[in-house]
Amino acid sequence: MNIFLIGYMGSGKSIIGKKLSNTLNYSFLDLDDYIQLKEGKSITDIFKNRGEIYFRKIESKYLEEVIKDKFNTVVSLGGGTPCYGQNMSIIKNANNTSSIYLKASISVLAERLFKEKNNRPLISHIQDKKELIEFIGKHMFERNPYYTQSDITVTTDQKSINEVVESIILKLF
Repeated sequence: MNIFLIGYMGSGKSIIGKKLSNTLNYSFLDLDDYIQLKEGKSITDIFKNRGEIYFRKIESKYLEEVIKDKFNTVVSLGGGTPCYGQNMSIIKNANNTSSIYLKASISVLAERLFKEKNNRPLISHIQDKKELIEFIGKHMFERNPYYTQSDITVTTDQKSINEVVESIILKLF
């Protein structure tokens, strides 16, 4: 089975994905890292030189490739991946896959992301937490209809990495 972790940036997809894959003895794959490897360019460079439309096309292409070619893999998706094209349908209709929405509150996301905003091109221009909360709130409103199509939702607020992984495993098996 492949497990797709879905959620907003800062929701813990990568850190939870790595721990979950180790616990299950699965492989771990970050879709953004996979795209960068396949394209030989950073996500930032792809956006800058080719634009978002190109990025979203290749993102779908590589998502389908991962679904077809990987097995027993925990896949961390980009925060926007499920929201573009037919990506969520592709995940939902794939054989032997499960999608898990790592749900974090806007205040928790803002707290996590404000500390690392300089490493996040999408929010690096934001100056204060109030502006960040508004930005996240708008995005979450737009993305929630996609995220909530996941097979499983796990709330991550006030939980340790181990507690989130345990919740996922209990809901999966």
